[in-house]
Amino acid sequence: MSDSFAESLARRDRALTLAGLVVLTVLAWLYLFRLGREMADMAEMGMAHTEPWTVTDAGLAAVMWAVMMVAMMLPAAAPMILVFATVNRKRREAPGTAPYVNTTLFVLAYLVVWGAFSAAAGLAQWGLHSAVLLSEDAMQAAPLAGGLLLAAAGIYQLTPLKYACLARCQTPIGFLLSEWRDGNRGAFVMGLRHGLFCLGCCWVLMTLLFVGGVMNLVWVAAIAAFVLLEKLLPAGRLVSVISGGTLLVWAAWALFQVF
Repeated sequence: MSDSFAESLARRDRALTLAGLVVLTVLAWLYLFRLGREMADMAEMGMAHTEPWTVTDAGLAAVMWAVMMVAMMLPAAAPMILVFATVNRKRREAPGTAPYVNTTLFVLAYLVVWGAFSAAAGLAQWGLHSAVLLSEDAMQAAPLAGGLLLAAAGIYQLTPLKYACLARCQTPIGFLLSEWRDGNRGAFVMGLRHGLFCLGCCWVLMTLLFVGGVMNLVWVAAIAAFVLLEKLLPAGRLVSVISGGTLLVWAAWALFQVF
């Protein structure tokens, strides 16, 4: 098979993969906009949920978080996923024909990791609600809890674990060279491992949604944009340092207001 034809197939795979990612991301954002409007309407009518939460409420919160993670994290994962699709195609078209590796399974496994985080976030939201540390309308943490979350996020942004995970997320080729596995099981394992590195890089930033309001879509978009820039910019580590220092200053100011 000619190199030009193989490259044409690779471009087609990238285009199809990108189209799928765009569709999923847009659908997730449309869901969030609709949910945000419904919650705002309920708040205006004085219909905020003030009753103790049930397991069903926690489950619905976890679903909301899962959709939010799709909206926020798929764009940040797109460079890795597109490189994965390209490498997969070129391996299949090379002499010797490498085994098929399913890109969809790679993405699914990535989302499984963030789905697990969403379940934990839903439980955390339940706990904050039960402790009366979360506002009913904006789902925003109380000042003391918010200040502590800001401090934790600022400290984590400066840790070696943060930098190690960020480095793996910033270098798709490097990740695939060291982590490649053939077959559908290999695709799923690679997706899980990339999801875990991504989780290690970004989980603490997601907790800041409790600070700005879980359904504050401007805040959601701002965090999503920061995560994307942190992964794409060559000076991502510097961005992490600056953001960590900023968060610590913000935390100090927030806690000073409390005490």
